[in-house]
Amino acid sequence: MLNLPGSDPAAVQAAAQRLADGELLGLPTETVYGLAARADQDTAVAKIFAAKGRPSDHPLIVHVLDAAGAEPFAVSLPERARRLMDAFWPGPLTVIVPRRPGMAEAAAGGHATVAVRAPAHPVARAVLAAARELGVQGVAAPSANRFGRVSPTLARHVVEEFGPELMVLDGGACDVGIESSIVDCSRERPALLRPGLISRERIEAALGETLVEPDAAAPKASGTLAAHYAPRARVRLLAADALALRFAAAAASGAVEGLAVYSRAQLPAWHWQALPADPAAAAHELFAVLRALDAAGAREIWVEAPPRDAAWDGVRDRLSRAAAAFTD
Repeated sequence: MLNLPGSDPAAVQAAAQRLADGELLGLPTETVYGLAARADQDTAVAKIFAAKGRPSDHPLIVHVLDAAGAEPFAVSLPERARRLMDAFWPGPLTVIVPRRPGMAEAAAGGHATVAVRAPAHPVARAVLAAARELGVQGVAAPSANRFGRVSPTLARHVVEEFGPELMVLDGGACDVGIESSIVDCSRERPALLRPGLISRERIEAALGETLVEPDAAAPKASGTLAAHYAPRARVRLLAADALALRFAAAAASGAVEGLAVYSRAQLPAWHWQALPADPAAAAHELFAVLRALDAAGAREIWVEAPPRDAAWDGVRDRLSRAAAAFTD
């Protein structure tokens, strides 16, 4: 099945019909491309888990148009969840709330909570609106890649993962480039379960209270396994000084063939890529860079650890999990 232009109203309608029929769809969002199915039909959601090779108890995020669209999936929307929706929806922020029994059982991985967000990408919003007219209450859409691998930020990345049989709406390059921030609003105190482009400080300002660290009883959430987002090439995350010293040793021994470096300081590696100084720019290109280095045949990818300030939390989180997929 050919990629369809997301700007074509007929393609949007065809995509909405596909969702209504319980089939899968490659859907652009502002974060990454999603592998979408209607969240209110467990048999449709099961196709996501099967295609990705994802454990069925690892919950998905339900995408809706707005707070009203989230209500059918929730027992209630806590006041702090509504504050976040008002501040950041549509946009790259997910809230976890108590799940309404009988709704989105498969999408929630069988858990008592459900994760919901309203994407900002105009193609995603057009599809959600058209699908709602066809009776689809919300769309589960984890990243459109095999489980644990690098998320896709271009339509062709989705095709590379799943082949031409999957209908993919092409919405161009994803603006944000990493997945949404996830905040648990289902318990007494809100917790940041996954950092993203929207910083902890902005979330706390909207909430009017401090986020706590997740504990052992926190709900499961997408993208929070220790090892995730990994390319085929081995990723090493190194402080700038350690990277320079390690590279010098590799160069002295003639072991730089197939070695890619993603850093601020240029090094004479087999391939060197400049790490942007701006965290939003780094987030935007991160997954595309990892995929391109894989495609070029990199043996290892050495990445300079981002700065420790909060603006880099989302990028640092994705790189740390990519590196954790490899052990010495």
